[in-house]
Amino acid sequence: MRTLVFAAALLAFACSPSGPPGAPEQTPPLSGKTLDGKTVSLADYKGKVVLVDFWATWCDPCKDEIPELIKLQKELGPKGFTIIGVSMDEDVKDVAPFAKAAKINYPVIVNGGELAPKGWIVPGLPTAYLIGKDGLAIKRMFGSKSVTKLKIEVEAALK
Repeated sequence: MRTLVFAAALLAFACSPSGPPGAPEQTPPLSGKTLDGKTVSLADYKGKVVLVDFWATWCDPCKDEIPELIKLQKELGPKGFTIIGVSMDEDVKDVAPFAKAAKINYPVIVNGGELAPKGWIVPGLPTAYLIGKDGLAIKRMFGSKSVTKLKIEVEAALK
């Protein structure tokens, strides 16, 4: 029982943002090669609202969200929003055909495994971070997310 309580406390600590609840937090650097071989960096999007979405081709909840994320990118992209997908697939050869078939319209960085990029907390998939124009994380989302609610948060961040 004591182990279970400790594990729950540790998970709550690891999943909570630093600082007061709701306070924006600094995001770690993120960069990598995309499916078309270009290097993309989160720093390239300073001044935009960005959703960093960690996902994998084998993750059903991730795959369920992708069509809605594609719509969100199409609708809000012209207003200063972008999504950076981070594929956590170990077998990178699966990612490009999946992205092409799904018609993903945002850059996808191929991470090459389930170990999160340095400084990022990815306890499971899907995991996403909403990042404001100033580069600070507005919100962390662990597990499936409501894209309808996400759209409202993105629109507020774009103002």
